Amino acid sequence: MLTTTNPNGHGVVSTSAGTGPSTAQPSVGERTPGETFAAAVRDATGGGDLSVPFGIHLPAAFPLFASRPRYTVRHLLKTLSVPDAPAPHVYEPPRGGLTTTGTSYAATPEAAFALRLDTTRLTDLTVTVTLPDGILAHPDLLATFVDLRVLVRLSVLENQSLLHGTPDGAIQGLLQLPGIRSDTADRGDLATAVTAAAAEVEETGGSCDGIVAHPAVYWELVRSGALGRLQLAGITVSRTRMMPRDTLLLGDFRAALTLLLPGRASITLHRGAGTAGADVVEATSRVGLAVHLPQHLLALTLGASS
Repeated sequence: MLTTTNPNGHGVVSTSAGTGPSTAQPSVGERTPGETFAAAVRDATGGGDLSVPFGIHLPAAFPLFASRPRYTVRHLLKTLSVPDAPAPHVYEPPRGGLTTTGTSYAATPEAAFALRLDTTRLTDLTVTVTLPDGILAHPDLLATFVDLRVLVRLSVLENQSLLHGTPDGAIQGLLQLPGIRSDTADRGDLATAVTAAAAEVEETGGSCDGIVAHPAVYWELVRSGALGRLQLAGITVSRTRMMPRDTLLLGDFRAALTLLLPGRASITLHRGAGTAGADVVEATSRVGLAVHLPQHLLALTLGASS
């Protein structure tokens, strides 16, 4: 392997004679991930695979988040930068069944919460996208494609993983967490159903600060004016197709969960790895999900309108 330092002192370019990809790390500066990747592809020598590492969380770098108020599931969570290793956290499941809140601390559910130290595993979220033929010859177009079309796919996978879990089990998925609460309501009066569920979230001592909804339900909230009232109450509504159409997830997301970010990510060019020898780009970002209070989440199933 031959390693050389860039003339400006930022990063190295490593070229391997083996089967693994070379690794390029040009200066990011004010560049987007797509621009950084495209510059590495442009400057690479040889025709092998190329991997560009990043010390950021790639889904958060999707540029259109800066110009429009659409929230992912990740936006509801607090985040923490951590080393690239399993991370300890405090877990507080209820002890036995949840009781109705009384008017003294001793009568509240949280007075009986169990506490223990738990460990969060980290896992890689990875998407692979076939590149249009000839795009490598156009660095500006390649950069835009990576920023707008590859990173958005990684954000979709992140939503899926946070809601439904990852294949390796490192993230169990919010809708499947042991201890999450559930309720049902008539879809015909959506605003009333959401109001009652938000109040129920707070019976475990939290503050309902977020909702995850399918776009069809989100736009019902917009039409009825309920979305604006929820925003005034301090509730952020995330919409994603990864959410079932008949379910809302409400909760105190910031108290219940922490998204762990070790700052390990990469975008890799695999030459000729796709169908009919097409080039493929692979984006990977490492995360973990620490669960503190699953009972602060409530899945509300919406029945048919009466």
